[in-house]
Amino acid sequence: MGKTFAEKVLGKATGNEVSAGQIVTVEPHFCMSHDNAAPISKIFRDIGVNKVWDSSKLVFILDHAIPAPTDKHAQNHKVIREFVKDQGIEHFYDIMSNGGVCHQVMCEKGYALPGLVMVGSDSHTCTYGAFGAFSTGIGRTEMAATWATGKIWFKVPDSMKISVNGTFSRGVSAKDLILRIMGDIQSDGADYMSVEFHGKAIADMSLGSRMTLCNLGIEMGAKNAVCPPDDKVLNFIKDKAKSDKWESIWADEDACYEKALEYDLANIEPGVAKPHTVDNYSPVTEVKGTSIDQAFIGTCTNGRLQDLEEAAKVLSGKRVAVRTIVIPASWEIYRKAMSKGVIDILLDAGCVLANPGCGPCMGNHEGILAPGETCISTANRNFKGRMGNKESFIYLASPATVAASALKGEIADPREVLV
Repeated sequence: MGKTFAEKVLGKATGNEVSAGQIVTVEPHFCMSHDNAAPISKIFRDIGVNKVWDSSKLVFILDHAIPAPTDKHAQNHKVIREFVKDQGIEHFYDIMSNGGVCHQVMCEKGYALPGLVMVGSDSHTCTYGAFGAFSTGIGRTEMAATWATGKIWFKVPDSMKISVNGTFSRGVSAKDLILRIMGDIQSDGADYMSVEFHGKAIADMSLGSRMTLCNLGIEMGAKNAVCPPDDKVLNFIKDKAKSDKWESIWADEDACYEKALEYDLANIEPGVAKPHTVDNYSPVTEVKGTSIDQAFIGTCTNGRLQDLEEAAKVLSGKRVAVRTIVIPASWEIYRKAMSKGVIDILLDAGCVLANPGCGPCMGNHEGILAPGETCISTANRNFKGRMGNKESFIYLASPATVAASALKGEIADPREVLV
């Protein structure tokens, strides 16, 4: 019987053949932390170890509240800078024009690589599976212990195979697909599983679209999510790779799966996740006309260049009806969007551009909602209080759907706006 991706990668990391259900201990290739590196550093100090096991394996990226919106956040950042200096951590992205949202930076700067085992103190670390990595989020105490020992244990996960074929219709994208999948299997449908995306449609997708799929793996309970490391991946990383330990690894043809699903993109339509859960799925046609107060395009889920271009295609030559916040996922994306004229289109449409970072996605700043307000967002979570107020309402959707809704001041079908 063949091996799944997770079995092969974790087997390589341990030097032994492993199977789902086994407990393994591995040394991660990279450990990512963002603003929460400050509390993690305190836990690390409490362990009683003076130096991290390997400072070259740690990557710190400030992104959750940048620039610091409060003195508490400023103090948090100060602690991180002092820890970075003390520990000699070379991979540090401070509040400067070379960073952005942590998961975007990890991918575009060449840390996310095929066959690597990667951990992050953020649940959406599963994004790096778009590049063929086994990547997963871990808790703060786990991360502190990993900094100290260079080791972490996993139970080798069972695997789910999701086969995708066909072609997207106009106005439909990877976000619509993953929202539909989450609606079908619910938020616990892939609990502690390795979700593998297969099929010609995945091969046809851009790396950005694959990142959107893998980013939302955690929202259906997955331990990790992954796409095949094909030529698109290899061409992207060849001049960027931050490690020479990578290897293209994929599941065997005869691997055994706990669950298997199939989707034809011809059957996917624009959709949303209604308040207050990510699996509260609905086709956009069923919620069309719902009044909104704010639209938000950005985050580690949909803040890439292709997402901004998708929104610009909808907004070009038009004017938004509600406040519309756009936050590119990184400064690299911001610059590319400027050079291609995308930023001008968004500004001319009335959008407000903010510096790359997480901002309103987790309710820190740059777009917090008031009680009773409704926002349609390209983010990955919509539970109560996610955008700063427990009495507000959040709908999740694709960049095209968010842009179309911004134009009308109510949830709208992008197919009716695109020409």
